[in-house]
Amino acid sequence: MAKIQSNPVVRQIRGKIGSLVFRQMPGGETYVSGVPNFARRKFSQGQKDHQSRFRQAAVYAREAAKTQPIYEELAKGTVMSAYNFALSDWFNPPVIHRIERKDGRIRVEASDNVLVARVVVMILDDEGKVVEKKEAWKVDSSTRSGAEWWEFYRLVVI
Repeated sequence: MAKIQSNPVVRQIRGKIGSLVFRQMPGGETYVSGVPNFARRKFSQGQKDHQSRFRQAAVYAREAAKTQPIYEELAKGTVMSAYNFALSDWFNPPVIHRIERKDGRIRVEASDNVLVARVVVMILDDEGKVVEKKEAWKVDSSTRSGAEWWEFYRLVVI
């Protein structure tokens, strides 16, 4: 693969010309390589599953990069695009670090690589039926891990 820098002739070329592929990189470089040949390649089931997940992520990222301003904010000043951040967000779901229950309230510590937009708390009975389901609200975002605390107050009927 050849790397071309600051050549006005190929600066705006993208795609395939003959048996060459021109790729524009975020840093402004142009890479030239031969056309890949996958004619004899057999993908494993794991590879096919990953390709399917990636297609789903790409569909999400194309739309979200245009409609969710958080991705554009994160991309400013970096070589990554809003699409790259949306794609990363799709592959990295939020993580719940801790759940605490005390004095009629439930606290959830959660983090995400982009943003925890909301936390929904669902309380189930012994048979698995929903007793109560409500959205929690953010109360603190100053933990060491960068996680945020969300609180939910349970309705108490006397």
